[in-house]
Amino acid sequence: MARSTILQALAGLVLFCSAVRATQDHAVCNHIKTKLGNDTVQPTEDTYAALSTENWSHTVWAKPSCIIQPSDAKELSYVVSTVVDWNVKFAVRSGGHSVVPGAANINGGVLIDLVKFNTVEYDAAKKVAVVGTGLRWKEVYTALDPYNVTVVGGRVLDVGVGGLTLGGGLSYLTDLYGLVCDNVANFEVVTANGAIVNANAKSNPDLFWALKGGANNFGIVTKFTLKTYDIHDVWGGIRVYSLDALPALFDAMYQYQSVANKDPYANIMLQAFPTNASIGAILNIVYLKPEEEPEAFAPFRDITPLVDLTKRQTLTELMLGAPLPELTRVNWFSASFTTDKELFNTVGNIVSNASELEEIKNLTAGSLAFGWQPISSSAVLAGQASGGNALGLQPVNQTWVVLDVGWWRDEDDKLAHDYTQSMTNKIDAASKSAGHYVDYIFMNDAAADQPVIQHYGPQNVAKLKKTARKYDPHRVFQDLSSGGFKLP
Repeated sequence: MARSTILQALAGLVLFCSAVRATQDHAVCNHIKTKLGNDTVQPTEDTYAALSTENWSHTVWAKPSCIIQPSDAKELSYVVSTVVDWNVKFAVRSGGHSVVPGAANINGGVLIDLVKFNTVEYDAAKKVAVVGTGLRWKEVYTALDPYNVTVVGGRVLDVGVGGLTLGGGLSYLTDLYGLVCDNVANFEVVTANGAIVNANAKSNPDLFWALKGGANNFGIVTKFTLKTYDIHDVWGGIRVYSLDALPALFDAMYQYQSVANKDPYANIMLQAFPTNASIGAILNIVYLKPEEEPEAFAPFRDITPLVDLTKRQTLTELMLGAPLPELTRVNWFSASFTTDKELFNTVGNIVSNASELEEIKNLTAGSLAFGWQPISSSAVLAGQASGGNALGLQPVNQTWVVLDVGWWRDEDDKLAHDYTQSMTNKIDAASKSAGHYVDYIFMNDAAADQPVIQHYGPQNVAKLKKTARKYDPHRVFQDLSSGGFKLP
């Protein structure tokens, strides 16, 4: 009887605390609205439903107490200072492409939507572009196309600038110039106390380093100053194959990746849909010069595609031609390993024939795709030459595999997660057994429960924690902004 009474009391306390929290959340929203007006959207307003479900995957749709869209860094500084003073939880959204719950949306609390940080300013003399965090990569590239330049940015045009860059960021220019984060010359950041600071090689260099892979643990970036490059016209596109071609494609991929000095202008990503033979396998081919059929792609020449859409075109046009699946609920997992023919065959068999694939197909609208992403040692060396990043990568040829799972019903969330995690565990076990495991998890392709930052290595983790203590001594971006990949 006493136990029952205690449990009832605890349940009542939880409900009371939840009610207090909700009241506090709505109060701070009302308070901020008196200053920012229409930049604060509350649940009773017509635009709220669309804004709260703007995130790409339904798994991260949420119901914030309000959505705040500050117009500039000063307004953002006011918002951050206010939510911290009121001790209200918040999340920050750039493009909303993350599948990690809480990273770019929140139930209760405040969603800070950076959509109005949407300008691109090109400086031809300095060879940089200042890019707003609220933009998506399509908007960045189309703004720079008239100048015949580009930046090291995302390959999927609908992805937001902020999350991709702060997570590392993979680009078709990566083998030449490093990851996306390696090509940031300056971050404009609003820190936990509302200060607006610049982080670059000379000013706040510790924060500059930490933001290159450190995600949302240090502040809110409002602008990225990105290096620009004279790349515009390219050759490439997609080639479509049947699933029967996968063994030959894996063999060709091994040949392509095992070249001692790979052409850094050549880039490939293999995507396949083992749960859907009607889609098959798609090879994304990019050569960053307008030269047809360069020698770097010779291993693939004898594999006949069903469809060949390669041609000379602009880099932006090439990325616009990439297929984008329409999925409802999405999750993904990342795994990494070095180049080895036998391991390639083993991993190829796992992603093509694992028993979990049948279980995923049995979910309502269940599907799985894998992405095979070659990373050359030159990419890591380019990052080191730009001052280094927090990722702890070694300069060796490696592959980052991503498993993308899609499904329809929320009651299948755990099953979809567990089946895909099981396949990822098999890949990791195979690479460890073969001695080719890479102790790195690519944040932009990682599931919420993959310990991404822990895999940066103990020295880098210690340095990140030291930087966080300096710029966020009260743990605002650990405790109040608790979504995303946090410091271990």
